[in-house]
Parts: sequence; structure tokens; C-alpha cells
Amino acid sequence: MAVAGAAVVFTGCSSMEHKLGRGIANVMEPLRMGEFTRSTEQTYLADGPVVARSYGYVHGVTRTVQRTVAGAFDIATFPIPSEPLIMPSEPVFPDSVVPEMSSNLGVSTDRYVGVDGGGAFLSGLGSTSFNPTED
Repeated sequence: MAVAGAAVVFTGCSSMEHKLGRGIANVMEPLRMGEFTRSTEQTYLADGPVVARSYGYVHGVTRTVQRTVAGAFDIATFPIPSEPLIMPSEPVFPDSVVPEMSSNLGVSTDRYVGVDGGGAFLSGLGSTSFNPTED
């Protein structure tokens, strides 16, 4: 407990929060399959489809396990400052995927429901008109 207290005093909370967030993101790797997809894609581009379906898959599974274990370690030791165990430290995406925030998290803008700039409620302020009876 004294080590955790000293870590907070000397490093501040932001590095602990970052390490915990990185750990959670890395533990979620088996669900996201970013390393697996990226390894297969990069092997396909470098060595062709046959090698991608063999070595690419094996390398992707290995990287997924590595990232998951590194994430579990970051979660378990987040009060203690340390360097990332795996590089890049943040989860990776295949080059063919542009990562975006999911719109179902409740943090997206109102433009997805037809309201943008307040035009539905205050006339003249926005450019979008909202009429729920239109199809």
C-alpha cells in the first residue's frame, strides 16, 4: 500500500489512469481481433495469400495473446509506474480500418438523429430541419 501511495505522490494520477486504460484496452484484444487482422493483412501484403493463411494466422494469435497478457499485467500493476511491455503500447488496427468511436456509447452528436445546430428547436439557428412525419 505504501508503494501505491508513493507512486501516486511522485507520478500523479494521470499516468496511473493511462496505464489502467491501456491495460483494459489490451485485455479486450481477443474480442477486437485487431492484432490478428493486422498480422494477417500485413503478411498478405508482404508475402502473399498462402503465407498469410499460415504464418499470418499464427503470428496474429501470438500477438493477440501477448497483448492480452500485457494488458492483464498493466491492470494488476497500474499503481506502480512502468514502461509498456508491448510495443506499440496502444491497440493496433489493420491499415484497411479507420477506427471510430461507436455511436451507441451515448457520446455522439445529435446529427445522427436529424438535429444539427439547434435548427429543430430554434428556427434560423441551424441548417437542418427536423420533421418526424417525413419519410
